[in-house]
Order: sequence, then structure tokens, then C-alpha cells
Amino acid sequence: MPTSVAGSKPSRSNTHPQLAKRPLRQAGFTLIELLVVLLIVALASGGVTLALRDSQAQQLEREAQRLVAWLEAGRAQARASASAIHWRSRPDGFEFVGAGLRPNHPDAVLRPQKWLQPGVQVQIMAPTQAQTLQLGPEAVLPAQTLELRLGEHSVRIGSPGLAPFAVLDPSVPAPPGTRQP
Repeated sequence: MPTSVAGSKPSRSNTHPQLAKRPLRQAGFTLIELLVVLLIVALASGGVTLALRDSQAQQLEREAQRLVAWLEAGRAQARASASAIHWRSRPDGFEFVGAGLRPNHPDAVLRPQKWLQPGVQVQIMAPTQAQTLQLGPEAVLPAQTLELRLGEHSVRIGSPGLAPFAVLDPSVPAPPGTRQP
């Protein structure tokens, strides 16, 4: 009597002649098939990584938007505390200076910041000869403009005095009295 236990030999009476002649094939994938699939996955993920990488222009735009937010935070702090606060650039980032600021205090909002991208350079364009930007406490400030550069790309940030700081449109010419790079 035939059984279905592994290892038992089927009797000749219940095997089909064509099936008995075929070699048994093992289930699964060959090494070549697995390597081809891994190669396809690696190429696809590499392509996606390169497609998602930011260009220098996008990195600089993000840095400019971040700096605008920090300048407005400094301006709000200057008005709220009724003290003069200035912004100045450092080789690796920027900092806020002024009376009453404690940049190393754990609760300090206006701590020194580093640039997100190494190599960002800053030049204050207006007022001419300025080394810092004045953020308050007055509500109306002089017109101020600065330029960020990263590689061959540049972007300007400015405020006419009463309005908040913003990234300036590159098609608009620089205001009169602005220092040229």
C-alpha cells in the first residue's frame, strides 16, 4: 500500500510514465537571478538619491529663508525687550549681540547659529560700511540689505525699514546707495 511519507518510494502502478522520466526541479531562485534583482534595486535607489539631491541654488534659497526667520525673531526680541539687538556674520554662521542677551544660557532664543551648508558667505550691502544689521528696538529702522553667496549663486535679503525682512527678487535692481559686490 503506497504512503505519502517523504522518502517512501511510489509504486510503479500509481506513477505516470511521463512524470517518472522528468528530473525533479528544486524550488527557489538561482544566485544569478538574485544578483540581477539586487543590481536593479541598487541602480534604482542610486538614481532616486541623485534626483532628490539639492542644487546649490536650492540650498542657498533654504538658507536665505532660514535667515529671514531668524532676523525677524531677533527684531521681535529687540522690540519686546526694548533693547538694541544687532545681527552679525561669523565665518561659520551668525550671532545676535546686544544688551541683555545671554547667548549661552539654556533658555536663550537668540543663540549663535551655524550655516546649514558650509561655504556660505555674507556681505552687508546696505547701509554701506555696516558690519552688523540693526534689529531694534525702534519700529522704523534704516533700509538694510545683505547678500548670501554659495559657490556661484547669490541671493539678497532685505528690509526697507518698516516692513519685515524678506528674500528679494533677483530681477529687481539693488536700492540706491547699496554696496556692489
